[in-house]
Amino acid sequence: MAHDAAHIPVLLDEVLDALAILPGETHVDGTFGAGGYTRAMLGRGAVVIAFDRDPDAIAGGQSLAAAEPGLTLVHADFSGMEAALAAPVDGVVMDIGVSSMQLDQAERGFSFQADGPLDMRMARSGLSAADFLNTADEDQIADILYQYGDEPKSRRVARAIVAARPLTRTGELAAVVRRALGHRPHEKKDPATRAFQAIRIHINRELDELAEGLAAAERALKPGGRLAVVTFHSLEDRMVKRFLRERSGAMPGGSRHLPAQVQAKAPSFEMVGKAIRASEAELARNPRARSATLRAARRTAAPAWGSWGTRELGE
Repeated sequence: MAHDAAHIPVLLDEVLDALAILPGETHVDGTFGAGGYTRAMLGRGAVVIAFDRDPDAIAGGQSLAAAEPGLTLVHADFSGMEAALAAPVDGVVMDIGVSSMQLDQAERGFSFQADGPLDMRMARSGLSAADFLNTADEDQIADILYQYGDEPKSRRVARAIVAARPLTRTGELAAVVRRALGHRPHEKKDPATRAFQAIRIHINRELDELAEGLAAAERALKPGGRLAVVTFHSLEDRMVKRFLRERSGAMPGGSRHLPAQVQAKAPSFEMVGKAIRASEAELARNPRARSATLRAARRTAAPAWGSWGTRELGE
């Protein structure tokens, strides 16, 4: 499948500024997707190793890889980047969550904008959304909706989903959620949005993958290497913010969240600037950028701290 050049990478100029690429440096694109960041990094003279768990993304990037000797495509989660790298790298960019390319393909089942199979699997393998919703108990579904979708009426929605089983199509799920929540056509935000987000995050282990990916980037970056992470909702951004605050030594002294031996470690990152969000000009060009947040940091010479987990979601 060819990539669609119309897919616009979010916060591209800001990401390139954060990476501060010099010709000949080696950089990782943790989420190749439609290749927007990779193309821009190649244009700055970088050697790029691009990862994606989605086989469609890797297949779609083959023509670019054939034309660009400086590009290596790797079909793997970004959490496994360290194992695929021969040496430490100068930069890592991670664009978290579902891609525009995936959302736009009804057959992938990520969106309710067009009816499709209830799939949502980024890697096209493992448990699908339909498998989960048709076999999980009501309490488990409610917990997922509440934890990953901030759905205040998660119990009501879960009860409606169980009553409507089996579900096989995105349109069916969206209709069930709307009925459960009393959707009014004039409402600006479709109430099914929260449920679809929550189920997608659960199916793809997105928060676990992010936690593992941040720790992998810490290990993969050479001293002075740069990390840039673009997130699209508060759960992701909270994790990135907390990881960088902890690893840069910016956590408040005596935090109840961190044991004393962790607080005493030498910082493995230095924060670079503040969180960046899209300008009004970019929002006019690309509405998807509205929820995007970029956070960046520079690797120090201190040893990596090691693994990190979704236990760190708390403020």
